[in-house]
Amino acid sequence: MPPGLPSALTLPVDWPQRFETVEMHTGGEPVRIVTTGYPDIPGDTLLAKRRYVQTHLDAYRRFLMLEPRGHADMYGVIPVRPDLPGADLAVLFMHNEGYSTMCGHATLAVARWAVDSGQVQKQDGVTRVGLQCPCGLVEVSVAVKNGRAGAAWFDSVPAFAAALDVVVTVPGYGPVTLDIGYGGAFYAILPAQRLGLTMDAGVAALTDAAWAVAEAARAQVPLSYPDTSHPDSGDLAFLYGTILTDGADLWSEQPTRNICIFAERQVDRSPTGSGVTARLALQHARGQITAGQVRHFRSITGSDFTGSVVATSVLGGVPAVTARVGGQGHYAGRCEFVLEAGDALGAGFRVL
Repeated sequence: MPPGLPSALTLPVDWPQRFETVEMHTGGEPVRIVTTGYPDIPGDTLLAKRRYVQTHLDAYRRFLMLEPRGHADMYGVIPVRPDLPGADLAVLFMHNEGYSTMCGHATLAVARWAVDSGQVQKQDGVTRVGLQCPCGLVEVSVAVKNGRAGAAWFDSVPAFAAALDVVVTVPGYGPVTLDIGYGGAFYAILPAQRLGLTMDAGVAALTDAAWAVAEAARAQVPLSYPDTSHPDSGDLAFLYGTILTDGADLWSEQPTRNICIFAERQVDRSPTGSGVTARLALQHARGQITAGQVRHFRSITGSDFTGSVVATSVLGGVPAVTARVGGQGHYAGRCEFVLEAGDALGAGFRVL
């Protein structure tokens, strides 16, 4: 086996002959929706299903996300049966390293697909989609015109500022002050300037810096409730990634730029829906945005999400907000994937 490649996987004996997917993207970030081939997933709750696929079915993730069918920045969705009242469908999110608890760009795309594919009854004007994500029920609204679904927006699960002004020692950068926000997943969030960078520094430099921050924060800021964790489930208590921003957090009509590095150095092409949610929670906690003010969040591809705070609440004694995040998912194609006998690399690999 060449250096940098993982050893061959042991595939289940009942491995399917083929997988079918719908290919989409939101703001440039891929969304691979698995429609045929994925086995039934046992579990009474969606989080139990997530734990099961992590332990028993991870070969499917690698097969569909990694090369030669995917790449280091591929993103995927596994539709499953919901278990929450008000949910039309449920999804598990997967990527280069594992399984997320929330994904805004995928939520926007999946809701459009759900309307177009008849998973929910289509209504001209706005069609509601109740989408159960591992973090909870997300209410999605899909614009429908002349029978065709288009742009969408979702109202988030309760989001909150988990920690403000945390000082983390980052190798190569020294002490760095950051915030930790929750928007369905936890992120370390800070202006790139605190690392001696701008948003024009280039993706490689920003990725290296964000990854260093994430590793340092994971080691130095344990997500243990009631300080910086989630009151609902320990399954949600992990730092998903780092978001570097242009520092323009005070409300403005001008877009604010950010880049999100998550999972195993994966670079989000979109503004990151759960990250926008977390940024809004932090901005609201600092009094930088009030309910009803709409902001634009811009990604490295130049794509925008809209974001606003539409409600406030309290979650486990912590002030929380409901964020509304909007964007447009687009179709890119349909695929059929197979594994040919004797293909030593066909189970999936990464070049490290």
